[in-house]
Amino acid sequence: MARLILNITVLILSLLGLQGCATNPVTGKSQFMLISESQERQLGAEQYGPTIQSQGGQYYLDPDLQVYVRQVGEKLARVSDQPDLPYEFVVINSSIPNAWALPSGKIAINRGLLTEMEDEAQLAAVLSHEIVHAAARHSAQRLQQGLLLNAGLAGLGIMVSDNDFRDIILGGAAVGATLTIAKYGRGHELESDAYGMEYMARAGYDPQAAVELQEIFVKLAGDRESSWFDGLFASHPPSQERVARNRDKAQQLGTSARFRGKAEYARATAALRKRIPAYKAYDEGVKALSEGNIQAALGKTEEAIRLEPEEAMFYALRGDIHQKLGDEQKALADYNRAVELYPEHYAYLLKRGTARQQQGLNELALQDLQKSAELLPTSLAYYAMGEAALGLEAHQQALQYFQIASEGGGETGQMARDRAQTLARQLRRQ
Repeated sequence: MARLILNITVLILSLLGLQGCATNPVTGKSQFMLISESQERQLGAEQYGPTIQSQGGQYYLDPDLQVYVRQVGEKLARVSDQPDLPYEFVVINSSIPNAWALPSGKIAINRGLLTEMEDEAQLAAVLSHEIVHAAARHSAQRLQQGLLLNAGLAGLGIMVSDNDFRDIILGGAAVGATLTIAKYGRGHELESDAYGMEYMARAGYDPQAAVELQEIFVKLAGDRESSWFDGLFASHPPSQERVARNRDKAQQLGTSARFRGKAEYARATAALRKRIPAYKAYDEGVKALSEGNIQAALGKTEEAIRLEPEEAMFYALRGDIHQKLGDEQKALADYNRAVELYPEHYAYLLKRGTARQQQGLNELALQDLQKSAELLPTSLAYYAMGEAALGLEAHQQALQYFQIASEGGGETGQMARDRAQTLARQLRRQ
């Protein structure tokens, strides 16, 4: 039966997408596309903000670094095969070394990857690779494949899988999170390597940097315990084949009089590198907390705050620790500080809103939770909204919140379904 439904769904999608055959803007080859370029641009615009939220939020402590990365990205985008795409470049506040692209040129790189590179040419190698993914419409093809695989089987469209957010992200915001973690195929990776190196050469960068980058990735990928394996390698698997192909491509393009930008890169990343010890202490604190070692987690988090008192995520973690210790007032104070430092991140608003709800501050809780859900809709936020609405005797509103939360998976989704069913029965009896 499932096979029949899948076949019918594919047929319907094919009929809807009779515009289907399109020319790849980068390779010039014909390819089957169900998603139009205008739909692709709309998808990228809609998904970029929520996906940034789900991956850690912007690295707000260093605006100059954001400008630098954007300038390098724009320099490469101008010489790409799709220079008119609405490109955007952002640095994500995450220690996991990663980079990703959404449809229509929405590109991000984590601070954890920036600290592993040595010069601007290596940064250009990463960004040009992601630009090719966007220009060649690889992200749209991945989404299209997901549609064909999931339609008629899940009945719920694209679902988030294999990441920490699979059980809480609701609705369309799940699409972008899916695109950022899904593994590219061998063909897409080789295309992005080769054409990305051409973009590097056109922009004046030494394409040898792309060879060096792959050599680093292959070495680090051998350590499966490393966060590298769960980061960049999950979606961009390295291989000796890619190293060899990149080396051949670099020789074809030549490396004479090419720009490396070692001094420029050192200046641009100097402030970030000074903060490495603070983020290392924070990451160790997260690990200790996950292992149940609360006092060690608290010590590491206090160390991170001493080293960098303006980082919101450090206070959010300390708030989590105080919650574990049963000190609700200290937890709320830390969440207040996190929101004060970075008021545009869903997670800090969610944590503070949930803490306020648990303390009976239901009106304030709803304000936080609603803003959190606007930035990134999650079942956790809607479930807490339901509890806050109940505290305000707004039963019908609470039912609506629980019903939305029930669309999520995992424990929260099940709890929301139970609450919605119980509340619906109570309302019918009234």
